[in-house]
Amino acid sequence: MRIESLELNNFRNYRSATVKFGDGLNVLHGKNASGKTNLLESVYLCSIFKSPRTSKDKELVKLGEDSATVKLTVARKFRSHTIILHIDSQGKKKVVVDGVPILRAGELLGTLGVVFFSPDEMKLVKEAPSERRRFLDVGLSQQQKSYFISLQRYGKTLKQKNNLLKEYRHSSNIDDMLDVWDMGLAKEGALIIKRRLQYISTLNAAAGKFHNIISGQKEELKLSYENGMSEEALLSDDLEQYLLRAIKAAREKDKELGFCTVGPHRDDIKIELDGKDSRKFASQGQQRTVALSMKLGEVVIFRDGIGEPPVLLLDDVLSELDETRQNLLLKMTQGFQTILTCTEYDLPVPADKFLICDGTVAKD
Repeated sequence: MRIESLELNNFRNYRSATVKFGDGLNVLHGKNASGKTNLLESVYLCSIFKSPRTSKDKELVKLGEDSATVKLTVARKFRSHTIILHIDSQGKKKVVVDGVPILRAGELLGTLGVVFFSPDEMKLVKEAPSERRRFLDVGLSQQQKSYFISLQRYGKTLKQKNNLLKEYRHSSNIDDMLDVWDMGLAKEGALIIKRRLQYISTLNAAAGKFHNIISGQKEELKLSYENGMSEEALLSDDLEQYLLRAIKAAREKDKELGFCTVGPHRDDIKIELDGKDSRKFASQGQQRTVALSMKLGEVVIFRDGIGEPPVLLLDDVLSELDETRQNLLLKMTQGFQTILTCTEYDLPVPADKFLICDGTVAKD
């Protein structure tokens, strides 16, 4: 898939702008704070329905304006789609795809597939497990709407159970009430875990190959799912029952703490370099290489699963790499559309270049 055109009106620092992208590498260059990342953010919004930078959607509307609009046309293998996203001054979002209003965020997923990478994504390796779970959930939800639905159901059930644990943990009949929520958590949780296991198994192979190239064959990357349950349980056809027993076994602890401590909402990705846990021991350079390899692996999994690659969004990543790795990265992006931001671009890899200056776009 590829983005054919993007139109912005009163989005961030853009009064009005239109961009027609090329099929391969597209470079957005210009001074810092000129609006390069804002443009990538608008593309991400049309895919995931959330900003990668803020949870306050009203910040997306240009200061002093009542609303913002993003219009994007994406060409897929068999047809094109037009996505129109409207944001009012209170941050309320509405989206229309091919003239039809979308009522739920899940209905937008898969229309435009993107993989986003920025220097902030290095927290994928070193920060809390929630960052790595988010990485899994975004990647899987774009490919499998059924996964997104299970994730939503699980989240709602978990919230209800946690509310119950906080408010009624001393109630005499709380166990009967918890039994109901625990069955729901085990059912949806087992589906989530199974799909995450499959995803990480495939990602381990794909990311490992990219890491081998980027690191100059100096390190071996290994990814695995960290769950706390036995391998027998994780690979069992009765995973739901194993999970239900594990949830119930933690019930007294959960009552004491006031929240649920067992389930996929607590899981993690184990990241090893040459057998060492990179979440604890990786240098900044190693973190960067691992995170980039995982993102490129995500592109491959999407392409193989859907039959066409997503759009790769690279925000200011060249400044974090030496020249050899810069050229390697851009060579590895050949074959799918990439939108890259940087202050200057003088690499030998051909690209469609756009100068961004104070919320305006001009093709070089």
